[in-house]
Amino acid sequence: MNGPVSTDWRDVSAWRKAQRESWIAWRGEVPDNQRVEWDLRITRWLRPLLDKPQGMVIGFCWPYKAEFDARFAVRHWRDQGALAALPEVVSKGKPLRFRRWWPGVPMTRGVYDIPLPDGTPEEVPDVAIVPMNAHDGRGYRLGYGGGFFDRTLAVLERRVVAIGVTYAACRVSSIVPQQHDMPMDLVVTEAGVQRAGGEPLAKLELTDAVDHVRQLMCQRGLPRNQ
Repeated sequence: MNGPVSTDWRDVSAWRKAQRESWIAWRGEVPDNQRVEWDLRITRWLRPLLDKPQGMVIGFCWPYKAEFDARFAVRHWRDQGALAALPEVVSKGKPLRFRRWWPGVPMTRGVYDIPLPDGTPEEVPDVAIVPMNAHDGRGYRLGYGGGFFDRTLAVLERRVVAIGVTYAACRVSSIVPQQHDMPMDLVVTEAGVQRAGGEPLAKLELTDAVDHVRQLMCQRGLPRNQ
């Protein structure tokens, strides 16, 4: 699907809104058994990417509107010593705040009625598993229009390793990225792992993907608490 001919932000915004609604509707129509199979494949790709997660803080999102469910990958990393955190919307125009999560933690409801930990300690992620309604050929994502993840990635002193997750079918030629849009470092679908970072997507063998994540972590001084 091509982007709008005009690059006027109002035209781009309207096009993105239509795309967002279309892809959310498409995802909701995928049969449950098919989505479960895709989620299992994505989880198998994700889990080995963080080969030494002890001490890492991993941000992820509670599954919303039939998105990929990252909790199974997160459980794997937590079993190896990682901390997990869920995002909280503070207010419009502000970066996200992440609160520590673990199974059984008291939960409350946030924006869009999405569950989030109730008053647990704040954390700053080293890695973020970021859902994408769609993505383009350079790793830019179509989110929900609030710009929260882009704003959060931009203001952190040391940028997190951002891993976008979606289904392989949810790819557009371009989301017409604007100045505030931040590309994902990697894109993971049921079909595999691709290097992104604002450059043309390049499929990686799993061992190369693991090495790439290690390099990014080293370059950015992550994890923060080590």
